[in-house]
Amino acid sequence: MSDDPARTVRAGRHSVRVHRPDKVLFPGGAGGDGGGAGEEYTKGDLVDYYRSVAPLILPHLRGRPLMLERHPDGVGGPRFMQKNTPDHYPEWIERAEVGKEGGTVRHTVCEDTATLLYLADQAALTLHRWLSRAAHPDHPDRLVFDLDPAGDDFEAVREAAGLLGELLDELKLPSALMTTGSRGLHVIVPLDGSRDFDTVRGFARDVADTLAAAHPDRLTTAARKKDRGDRLYLDVQRNGYAQTAVAPLTVRALPGAPVATPLAWDQLADPALHARRWTIADAAEQARTRPWEGITRRARSLGPARRRLDALRG
Repeated sequence: MSDDPARTVRAGRHSVRVHRPDKVLFPGGAGGDGGGAGEEYTKGDLVDYYRSVAPLILPHLRGRPLMLERHPDGVGGPRFMQKNTPDHYPEWIERAEVGKEGGTVRHTVCEDTATLLYLADQAALTLHRWLSRAAHPDHPDRLVFDLDPAGDDFEAVREAAGLLGELLDELKLPSALMTTGSRGLHVIVPLDGSRDFDTVRGFARDVADTLAAAHPDRLTTAARKKDRGDRLYLDVQRNGYAQTAVAPLTVRALPGAPVATPLAWDQLADPALHARRWTIADAAEQARTRPWEGITRRARSLGPARRRLDALRG
C-alpha cells in the first residue's frame, strides 16, 4: 500500500484526482524579501489554497489563454513553462487556439474550479495570463505596469506606485494595485478592449517615460539592466501580443509560497507591506476584503486618456 495515497476532490460536475498530496512543493526555510522563514507546503496545501480562492481568482482567468509555470519536483527542481495543452488533459478542460508566427498554440483556459484544481495537481504553481481574451486576442482589456526595483528596496517600489497612481488619476484612468509575490508591485488599468496591443503598449510607454522624466534620479524606462543603475524600472513590456503577467492570487514558485495579491491603494502606506506580504496561508483572507471591488467594471477607452497625456507632455 502507498504511504501517500491519491485524494479525490469534487468540484462542480467533475472529480479531480490529486496524486501524492503529501509531496512537498515548498520546503521550509528562509523566505527572504522581508517574508521571514518560509513554511513548508505540500501539493495538498496548494490544492486547498486554490480551492479556497476559486470564486475570487476565476474571474481573472476565464476566457484568457494561460502559460503554466510547472514545478513537478517542487520549487527546488526543474521548471517547465507550458503553453501548449497536452493531449492527456481531460476533455472538459477548455482550450484556446491562438495564432503565433508560423502556426498556432493551443493554450489552456481555466473556466472553472475543477480546471484550477487539476492544474494544481499538475504542479502548475504559477498561472501567467494573457492581457487579452481568446475571443479577441489582439485587443487587451488590461494594461500592466510592472514596478521592478534594482534590488530588494521595497520603499522605492512603494514610492513609484504612489507616483504612478497619481499620474493615472490625473489621466482619469482607474487603476488597481497588486503585490507580485516576488520583488515589486503591478499597477493594472482595466480597458474596454477597443485598442490593439501596439496602441496600448505605446500609451503605457509614454506614461512611463513621462513619469521617469519627472523623476530621473529614481525611475527609468531603460530596458538594459546596465543602463538602470540603482533606479526602479518601469516595465511596460508585458503589454504585447502573447505576453503574459502573473494572475491575481496566483502562487509564486518561491520559498514560503508567496502569492500575487490584490490590495487597496490605501494599503500602500502600511509599513508591513512588502512584495511577499501574503502567502497561501493568508492571501485568501486578504482577497475576501475585495480590495478591487468595482475596479474591473470601470474599464476605459484610452482615447480621452491619450489626449490628456499629450496635453500634459506639451
